[in-house]
Amino acid sequence: MRKIAVPTRDERVDDHFGHCDHYTIFTIEDNKIVGRETLASPQGCGCKSGIAADLQKLGVVMMLAGNMGEGAKSKLHAHNIDVIRGCSGNVDELVVAYLEGKVTDSGLGCTEHECGDKIDAQNIKLKI
Repeated sequence: MRKIAVPTRDERVDDHFGHCDHYTIFTIEDNKIVGRETLASPQGCGCKSGIAADLQKLGVVMMLAGNMGEGAKSKLHAHNIDVIRGCSGNVDELVVAYLEGKVTDSGLGCTEHECGDKIDAQNIKLKI
């Protein structure tokens, strides 16, 4: 059994990991979704919050994210959580696509701390 987290807003991948509404956490067994729960997003920036440790305690081993800076990515890696950036769309459909091997990392991250409208990967998103 493993867990995958997705930064979420309105059942879609939130464009910025550190400012999402909540995290949708999927429990995976035999390469199928067997559970789904949510975890509220802490106030403030994700890379400076304790969210990586909280996700690790819940058993999360993978983060499927939209855009994410290198600080947040490094923080998640330090807590044994792998990261795939450049994701978009409905969170349920995204996880199914990931389980089918159709999701890869964009290799691009935020270049500015707050991102806003200045996201390098904004127009390069996974199409599923």
